[in-house]
Amino acid sequence: MSNFSMLDLFRMEVETQAAILNNNLLALETNPNGVGELESLMRAAHSIKGAARIVQLDAAVQIAHVMEDCFVAAQEGAIALDNPDHIDLLFQGVDLLQRISQLSETEAETWLAANQSEIESLVAAIAAILTPTEDSQEQEISKQESIEGIESNISPLSSPSPPSAITLYRDASMLDLFRQEVETNSAILNTGLAAFKNNPHAAIDISALIQAAHTIKGAARIVQIDPAVIISGAIEDCFTGIVQGKITPELNLVEMLQLGVEMLLNIVDIPENELAIWTAENQTKIENFAAAIATNLVRGNPAPNKAKVATPTGNTAGKPKPRAEIIPSQALKEERSEISKNKPIPTPPSANEKSQNAPSAERVVRVSAENLNRLMGLAGESLVEANWLQPFADSLLKLKNTQTELSKLLEQLQESLSEQKMSDRSSTKLNAARQKAGECRQFLSERLNELELFARRSANLSDRLYREVIASHMRPFADGVQSFPRMVRDLARQLNKQVKFEIIGKSTQVDRDILEKLEAPLTHILRNALDHGIESPQERLETGKPAEGILRLEAAHRGGMLSITVSDDGKGVNLDKLRHKIINKGMASEEMVAQMTETELLEFLFLPGFSTASKVTEISGRGVGLDVVQSMIQEVGGILRAISDPGKGMSFHLQLPLTLSVIRTLLVEIAGEPYAFPLTRIDRIVMINRAEIEVVESRQYFKLDGQNIGLVSARQVLELKKAELNAEVLPAIILSDRYNHYGLVVDRFLGERDLVVRPLDPRLGKVPDISAVALMSDGSPILIMDVEDIIRSIDKLLMVARLHKVSKAADGSDFKKRKRILVVDDSITVREVERKLLENNGYEVEIAINGMEGWNAVRTNEYDLVISDVDMPRMTGIELVSHIKSNPNLKSIPVIIVSYKDREEDRIRGLEVGADYYLTKSSFHDDTLLNAVIDLIGYGE
Repeated sequence: MSNFSMLDLFRMEVETQAAILNNNLLALETNPNGVGELESLMRAAHSIKGAARIVQLDAAVQIAHVMEDCFVAAQEGAIALDNPDHIDLLFQGVDLLQRISQLSETEAETWLAANQSEIESLVAAIAAILTPTEDSQEQEISKQESIEGIESNISPLSSPSPPSAITLYRDASMLDLFRQEVETNSAILNTGLAAFKNNPHAAIDISALIQAAHTIKGAARIVQIDPAVIISGAIEDCFTGIVQGKITPELNLVEMLQLGVEMLLNIVDIPENELAIWTAENQTKIENFAAAIATNLVRGNPAPNKAKVATPTGNTAGKPKPRAEIIPSQALKEERSEISKNKPIPTPPSANEKSQNAPSAERVVRVSAENLNRLMGLAGESLVEANWLQPFADSLLKLKNTQTELSKLLEQLQESLSEQKMSDRSSTKLNAARQKAGECRQFLSERLNELELFARRSANLSDRLYREVIASHMRPFADGVQSFPRMVRDLARQLNKQVKFEIIGKSTQVDRDILEKLEAPLTHILRNALDHGIESPQERLETGKPAEGILRLEAAHRGGMLSITVSDDGKGVNLDKLRHKIINKGMASEEMVAQMTETELLEFLFLPGFSTASKVTEISGRGVGLDVVQSMIQEVGGILRAISDPGKGMSFHLQLPLTLSVIRTLLVEIAGEPYAFPLTRIDRIVMINRAEIEVVESRQYFKLDGQNIGLVSARQVLELKKAELNAEVLPAIILSDRYNHYGLVVDRFLGERDLVVRPLDPRLGKVPDISAVALMSDGSPILIMDVEDIIRSIDKLLMVARLHKVSKAADGSDFKKRKRILVVDDSITVREVERKLLENNGYEVEIAINGMEGWNAVRTNEYDLVISDVDMPRMTGIELVSHIKSNPNLKSIPVIIVSYKDREEDRIRGLEVGADYYLTKSSFHDDTLLNAVIDLIGYGE
């Protein structure tokens, strides 16, 4: 690797050319003789080969070269790329090129050496396409074995071994959360370790690395995966030793820690029923890793090449292999250096050659999202400042009119005095005053004309600047869906289905932030369509359909919104089966289900944990997917609808804002201040006559389209000054989530307005009911409301019966409510375990993800008990308990600390700040925690 300063350019080249390879390989599969496709494929492979030679990545050169030879041979008619297995091999070549391009300088040599045999196998398999033999059957078997061997060796897989005796947490949802926890925190660890590897003395926030390892350890304990507990515990101890000065992050130690992180990532890839056998086979390696870390903590830093940790292995190729085997050995570098000595330095492609090979495209520069956001803010401020000029010009016009009136008064004064005797001197001065007033009026008129012209030019220029900045946030829809054709093709082959995938509206402009958020939801929908919707070729032929199904993804601008539709011509949703599933899951009674419309029935598909699949597969059936899609759509202020035509197909319609930078809002006045509500989150606005308001159990509501809509004062939700509503007609905004509809009563409507969204200062934290801020045309700030948060606030008000003008019980009976517990923990795994445990015992549970959020929650809501972790970002559990117990209004709330720290000094510290109980997280597996809760606040409902 003689010139790694060129690696960024190489990555960009591979990223661009890999997209061309993927797209044209897909096209070639349907048209094997496509001349244009073969030409584009040859040029793309040639470009990657040249770029790889410049940075001396021999493996990439070999792969790109053999692929280029295949495309040239196909162009010359020597071979025909009409075999799906051949296309699979070429796709694997593209994947491997992309993987190599993402390697950093420090890991490239090790990774390439560890995977050299697999790379050579792939190159040989692709080369075999060029030399067909007479025994085609053996040829195909050999190619298939090559494919399987390469996939099993490069990608981490697991062998289908039977589970042995090991205690595992059997809740699949908990394991999914654990996997998410490991992936999130491993990214933090890898980032920190990469920084240490580049500069052992770099100023790095080690506390974040300790916290990440600690979080993984805690989550692993919850789901009882002991290997992950051991590895993450060793990593945490090592970072603690660095903080304490026992060791320094030298290269060998960092590589050892990177191996530990890779082992953690491998563990989460293993199915639950195969974890026991993997653990048994690799127990010695795991213990050696922990022992090596412990030895370094005692003796200090390892000497170069002295502490080499073996990589976990299994008996078969089916066992998971490390994603990047770390071998801190100098021998590999020396061997590669020796090879490089005898290799001629490649000549970079000429400018003329590049211009011929590269497709024509506009010049592109890379700008960070942060810079774009700052530019957006400045453009918005510029627009506001430009708009200020016109009011200033209007004020000068008033001054001009005043000058005119002054001139008239002076003229009238002269006429009045002329009838009387006036000295020559006075007459001269009066004439001079009249003349000066006329000159001032003329000068002011000229300047005013110039100012008005400048104001128009400035406003026009600022508006153009603003629109250009907005446009810079937009990208064509095609940029976000490049990977979908390949994904659909591979999944269709895996499911043995024939599918024609169409993308319509590739040039539709989409906000960059929305486009990034769309990938996961659209992937879920497409995978569901392939698995559940499109039938097998035999089924389609039996029902009179063509064997090939159609899956269509369409994007367009409609009515000022981005409209995305995913449709298929499959079997749709069987509504009778859906009704049966709803009843079996206890989500609704048989009578209710019978009265539901098709739209209402399809809404159940978006509920967490709901799945129509009869069995769980790698693709679907877990009940996780469409609820994630729904959450993402709501997060960006969009709407999701499903339409099914049984036997003919199904479609999902996503309606999203064109941009998150500018939103269309409804301005309202509440307590004398303007507030903005995003129009996409408003169901309707209504004017309610007081005579239409009815009362049930002291709660006000009105009927809208036959549905009861509860009324809540916006002043109460925002905790503003209470006011009596004496008007005969009340303005209200109808808001809803998937469960409830509410009418939010405001003082008055002010109209609609487009606003440039500006984020709140992060130092403010999460401000209840507020999502962002914007500037009005006069420069005054206006708050943009968080509708989801407002609905949650209304739910809380209803839960504790605190609505204005509402008594707890009209007949004087006692009002009984469920006891509320706040759980504060930064681990999603721990939070979910505690929440399920408490809710199953009749308690109402709310969660906070760190100490600061918990402190905000306990001050704004009423709780019977707080359960808190100790080690959390932003505010620790000890600090949270101290804040609660030092507040005269909150100190009566009992607090339980639940932590992994079981040392006596930690327990004493927790109890000293006021905690009523100090428990360890092992209490989840018995009744200790539940007994403590009952002791403090009694039994749940």
